Amino acid sequence: MSLHPFVRDVPDFPKPGILFKDITPLLASAVAFKEAVEAMAEPVLNLQPTHVLGLESRGFIFGSALAQRLGLGFVPARKPGKLPLATHSEAYGLEYGSDALEIHQDAFGPGDRVLIVDDVMATGGTAAAAQRLVQRTGAQAVALTVFIELTSLPGREKVEGLPVFSVLRY
Repeated sequence: MSLHPFVRDVPDFPKPGILFKDITPLLASAVAFKEAVEAMAEPVLNLQPTHVLGLESRGFIFGSALAQRLGLGFVPARKPGKLPLATHSEAYGLEYGSDALEIHQDAFGPGDRVLIVDDVMATGGTAAAAQRLVQRTGAQAVALTVFIELTSLPGREKVEGLPVFSVLRY
């Protein structure tokens, strides 16, 4: 099944000059969403992750579904101030600004193998921040899997040494 028809282009969102990839049609189709999750899971099965780290916010959708599919625990990487306990924080740049991600300091530990999951990889700033967060806990990031990769942007360059898997490329 082709998943391209389930992604809508929204020009000038969230600001002028950005072409936003809207995945809500994909999420509205149980069949297409299941296909997307299976396509994201397939290349990481042999990597033996112990946890899934989902990046706020649409990475939570794919990340929790992948964690369920792989039989793993799910850890959310949140925007600042959203987690109740002591956190590690990492700032990053976006194609339209800057932000930060946080995880609980006890989210992972030595020996944990973390699969990082997001909906879209563009400039790679969010994924690189997540990779640094995982490293700060003593765990190992084993791969990044995303539903959409914007290949005209330098995302892969930002996640040094981390395998990147994507279902759709634009």
